[in-house]
Amino acid sequence: MIEYPILFDAVVIGGGHAGCEAAHALARSGFQTLLMTLDVDRIAQMSCNPSIGGIAKGHITKEIDALGGLMARVADASAIQYRTLNASKGPAVRSSRVQCDTRQYRREMLKRLSEIPNLSLVQAKVGDVLICDGQVCGVLAEDGVCYRCRCAVLCTGTFLRGLCHIGEYQFHAGRAGDASSDRLSQRLQEMGIGLKRLKTGTPPRLSRKSLDMAQFECQPGDDPVMPLSFYGSGPSLPQVPCHIAYTTPHTHDIIRAARSRSPLFNGAIHGTGPRYCPSIEDKVFRFADKDRHQIFIEPMGLDTDEIYPAGISSSLPFDVQLEFIHSIPGFEHAHVIRPAYAVEYDALESGQMTHAMNLRQLPSVFVAGQINCTSGYEEAAAQGLMAGINAARFLSGLEPFVLKRSEAYIGVMIDDLVMRGADEPYRMFTSRAEFRLSLREDNADMRLSEYGHQLGLLSDDDFQKFSTKRQHIQQLTDLLLQLKTSDLTPDASRPELPSSGRLAQILKMPQVSIEDMARRNPIIQQYPRDVRFCVETNLKFDGYIQRENSRIQAFVDMETRTIPKDFDYKTVHGLTTEILQKLEKYRPANLGEAGRIPEMTPAAINAIWIALK
Repeated sequence: MIEYPILFDAVVIGGGHAGCEAAHALARSGFQTLLMTLDVDRIAQMSCNPSIGGIAKGHITKEIDALGGLMARVADASAIQYRTLNASKGPAVRSSRVQCDTRQYRREMLKRLSEIPNLSLVQAKVGDVLICDGQVCGVLAEDGVCYRCRCAVLCTGTFLRGLCHIGEYQFHAGRAGDASSDRLSQRLQEMGIGLKRLKTGTPPRLSRKSLDMAQFECQPGDDPVMPLSFYGSGPSLPQVPCHIAYTTPHTHDIIRAARSRSPLFNGAIHGTGPRYCPSIEDKVFRFADKDRHQIFIEPMGLDTDEIYPAGISSSLPFDVQLEFIHSIPGFEHAHVIRPAYAVEYDALESGQMTHAMNLRQLPSVFVAGQINCTSGYEEAAAQGLMAGINAARFLSGLEPFVLKRSEAYIGVMIDDLVMRGADEPYRMFTSRAEFRLSLREDNADMRLSEYGHQLGLLSDDDFQKFSTKRQHIQQLTDLLLQLKTSDLTPDASRPELPSSGRLAQILKMPQVSIEDMARRNPIIQQYPRDVRFCVETNLKFDGYIQRENSRIQAFVDMETRTIPKDFDYKTVHGLTTEILQKLEKYRPANLGEAGRIPEMTPAAINAIWIALK
């Protein structure tokens, strides 16, 4: 064994979206950090799809940005289309989605990481995490080099015993083109860490010039655009449209006829796949009444011919893939650059991680991303950020930084993973949040930027931008509480407004928008568009927000009823054996957490409360 001459504070294993955020947070916190990855040139590789954001994922991306993370800024620097999803619905469920130039995304992330003091990168395959007296003391690469450290962050993605499937053909890889990490998976099990198999997949990549683009529906982006980052410089690349295609009944017949050759159905795949992002063969059989399925045709970048056809992930043999692809209108002569494939990988059994993102049995080992049974770049990046923050606090001897469910979608996700676990790859949805009207995209900075600044991740300059925006929101709110209808210039083309009344009250009318008022009042017009939107939402939904705040207070009350770490649940009268086992497994920190344990009953919570009193 060769001992590397530098003692690192932390080693981050894996250079995906989780690893990049974890390494950034640790290094920005002042700790000597090493980011180990299989291929430095493929750091932040967008291996599954070429976009950032989406339903609830846009919320998470903006929360990462508010806390001082990198994802939103890098996405803006590589954005080639912005689109607001659920734009016709209420503000709580509207989500931003950005199509990215995947090569530019990688280049921009690598550039930003390279500029961070205290952060070093190394290309190596990890074979072991070394434990001395119950604490991490080093990370051993398979080439025999030992990198000494005081804690480790595992961001292994789909690489732990990764196995890819294209029909009958199987090959060991974390993704096509990159080797899997089998030795590390074995060592984790030898340390007593429970693992299970999960599965994900990706569609084929097609040549744009081989497609008949005239047969597809054009899907333009937003104009004007709203950047993902509250603090970045916004988009700099040309904006391009996406397109929509559809499968046909003939497509489905081809897939049905090949059922016995699909690893999903013939027993070759043992891992559990994501319910909410199924492969095309899964959709054809699960939704047999549908005669077509939508395909989103997304460019992989401005300087590549490669197209990502979202919606036709598959593990079928290549000849079947080719046949069903050519049955889709506009795809008749499609050239397949890379075939679709499924990948199985190891992930943690539920119940082993704490809210601080470290392992209960090995507190100096932190975990983030798909190893925690999640899917998606955004979920991974958020976990990486929180794992990096808490690894830094662990090294400093500080209490963990934990976001509550009432504060952020990130808090909802981590609490779900810790208290409820995941039997399949976890994906964030707005419906998972109890307080989603308060956890909107537009107010993520108002909710979390003070935390980001306190943690040292959000710069003084960015915090000043936040403070200025907060002042503008208050100023515009006060202004609308003072101005009347008479302060607006007449406009016959706009909705008729009441002859009297304050604008703040009139704005509650569904047919009235703050943009109408801005066009008719130069003082309102001078405030930035994001400030106007935030003020409008706060005023329009003021009654609902107040009601939700009451629910949040009740939630917070439960969270403050702490349970001592050494509390003996056997002393609580009336708990069943099953409930006792779950309480011992999860060791909830408060009554709120206890109530979110699967199969926990109100009677059990009441019994614990009485025992505590």
